[in-house]
Amino acid sequence: MPKRGENWRIFVKGLWEDNPIFRMILGICSTLAVTNQVINTVAMGFAVVFVTVCSSFLVSLVRNVTGKRIRMAVYTLIIAAFVIMVDIALKSFVPTVSKAIGPYVGLIITNCIIMGRAEAFASNNKPLPSILDAAGVSLGYAMSLLIISVFRELLGFGTLAGIPVLGPGFEPWVIMVMAPGAFFMLGTYIWIIRTVQDSAKKRKELRAQAA
Repeated sequence: MPKRGENWRIFVKGLWEDNPIFRMILGICSTLAVTNQVINTVAMGFAVVFVTVCSSFLVSLVRNVTGKRIRMAVYTLIIAAFVIMVDIALKSFVPTVSKAIGPYVGLIITNCIIMGRAEAFASNNKPLPSILDAAGVSLGYAMSLLIISVFRELLGFGTLAGIPVLGPGFEPWVIMVMAPGAFFMLGTYIWIIRTVQDSAKKRKELRAQAA
């Protein structure tokens, strides 16, 4: 039985300490590709959260009956099934968004974040911890994408979720909706978050030494 608070620690670790974007530097392709508009980012974030959580849960359930030689093929099959569900749902309910991010939804199958959580955690743990780990990591990914997309859309189009915010006098920064703008925002985001994390770690160490 896990200690009290252990499940919460697993969730927070994936959300903050082991965030796939600013700690593990994973899932960068979709981060650069779909963060020019908030609506597209929300859809991609939802897709990754759904696929990661469901895949980790199912991988955990079959972990004791999956042979080592076929485990990667089994993981890929499980992930692909959930990605197809998401792709069909997007095409049915939000076809415009599906058209914009469609190619990147298919690439979720090979997303190293999802495969990594399946191999590193879900294949060795029970369903509940696996779900919490997957939820923390995938929500951390979605959170990072959303923050980056807010600034890119605001500066690149003067809108948020397609709604004008900065007014008619605003001159859009075209570069922010292009690849260079994506790299710039991603680098700035990683730098800021890591600076905050390192400062918090140093303060914690100083308090521990003082105690």
